[in-house]
Amino acid sequence: VTRMHFQWDWLCLGVLIISSVTADIENEDTSDADVEVEDFDKQSQEADADRDKSPLEVVYQTPKPTGEVYFTETFDGVMAGWVLSKTKKEDTDDNIAKYDGRWEVEELKENTMPGDRGLVLKSVAKHHAISAMLTKEFIFDNKPLIVQYEVNFQEGIDCGGAYIKLLSSSDDLNLEYFFDKTPYTIMFGPDKCGEDYKLHFIIRHKNPKTGDYDEKHAKRPDVDLKKFYLDKKTHLYTLVLKPDDTFEMFIDQSVVGKGSLLEDMIPPVNPPKEIEDPSDKKPDDWDERPKIPDPNAVKPDDWDEDEPSKIEDLDAVKPEGWLDDEPQYVPDPNAKKPKDWDEEMDGEWEAPQIPNPKCETAPGCGYWVRPMKNNPKYKGKWKAPMIDNPNYQGIWSPRKIPNPDYFEDLHPFKMTTVSAIGLELWSMTSDIYFDNFIICSEKEVADRWAADGWGLKKLVASANEPGMFSQLLTAAEDHPWLWLLYILTLALPVGLGVLFCWPAKKTDEDIDFKKPKLMTKGELKQERDELEDDEIELEEKENGDTAED
Repeated sequence: VTRMHFQWDWLCLGVLIISSVTADIENEDTSDADVEVEDFDKQSQEADADRDKSPLEVVYQTPKPTGEVYFTETFDGVMAGWVLSKTKKEDTDDNIAKYDGRWEVEELKENTMPGDRGLVLKSVAKHHAISAMLTKEFIFDNKPLIVQYEVNFQEGIDCGGAYIKLLSSSDDLNLEYFFDKTPYTIMFGPDKCGEDYKLHFIIRHKNPKTGDYDEKHAKRPDVDLKKFYLDKKTHLYTLVLKPDDTFEMFIDQSVVGKGSLLEDMIPPVNPPKEIEDPSDKKPDDWDERPKIPDPNAVKPDDWDEDEPSKIEDLDAVKPEGWLDDEPQYVPDPNAKKPKDWDEEMDGEWEAPQIPNPKCETAPGCGYWVRPMKNNPKYKGKWKAPMIDNPNYQGIWSPRKIPNPDYFEDLHPFKMTTVSAIGLELWSMTSDIYFDNFIICSEKEVADRWAADGWGLKKLVASANEPGMFSQLLTAAEDHPWLWLLYILTLALPVGLGVLFCWPAKKTDEDIDFKKPKLMTKGELKQERDELEDDEIELEEKENGDTAED
């Protein structure tokens, strides 16, 4: 029985480990979980089930908005309305200041769908700028602002951005002169340089007192964004900005950041009511020391500051066999002077030193010196003990005064009207793909637009995913500790087979139990008599109990 329990324990352990490996791989593939994708997710699952039967065929149709929109662009037809910048970037070397980066309208390199095209940034280490007017201006009043578009870093990304700018409406806005200092209202989208992975959401807030504009940055998302930049898949970026001054940022329809314009921007939209007085100075006699040496303490008479911390161990004895006359290192007897050695130029040649082989078996070589030990009389330099400072006044800080620049904007959502969209980018990697821009006020409209565009891309990419073996290898490259689980998973079936199928060695007890026991005639008679005596004794006891009743 014990052996069976032991075998079942191993079987359960094997099942648990195999399940954990499978779950880990599935989690890697579905780390974008909680994505609120619509009907196409169900289609994707059905396609995955039938993938081995027939190749996936997706009929792509250019998305069409299902409600009120301020701007849409699919790049599937004639690219009308987009304007290339003809100006230069200020405060930059003339050799690279010009916005001469090339743009093309192309299909994706991988997971393509016939008829589906996007805008592609083609040049490396050049400034790119392209923009288009909105169909109608967005006025920040009582409707939400929803901005959504797709990005695919087809070659990964070393250093560069894929963010967009919503340009502020003005009478002198000329898209041919769109550059880095063109006033914008909102900047949103991914940006990366080195190992710094960002998702920008920046607003330009107008100071109601001075009329100046200041950039306010949303706090960084707590989500690890690295995979979105390196997996070479198309990802959907969505910003939802509401009239109640709250915002949400989505990647692939999962929330990665949210907050309030009043509470979660850096620096804050509204300045503090009070500030430190710049003219206030700390008094010369201000005491910030919480502890001070005890002025009444006296060094003890027996305190000897001259005692060293270490002394020779006089009880130490030179180990027996110590080779006093043998050096620790000797010239290498096998070394030979190089043929090209020039003693006039290089000096007299000496063989290199090697550890003395005679010292390997001895406790030591050379002049023996007594080891050092801690000095029990050592006390070090005497210092007075520390006590609470009776004059302690705390850490000084300047007094507060009313902030002369204070204002309170209770509704920072009411920003400058937006009339154009632009991409003003620099990148050290080419082939950054943009597609399916939409600006609207209803989340349902944006979701339907996503389903008809990004949803189909996701479906095709999922159908073209590598098999389980390739996924296991890829997962192990990112998480080397998975190799241990793989080895255990492969070894377990062998171990379980040995446990269950290998014949168990019979013990002496097993042999004695199975072997019939032979009894002599006398032993049989004695056993029968004992049984009869037990029956008589039991019968007498039962009769006695009946008589008492």
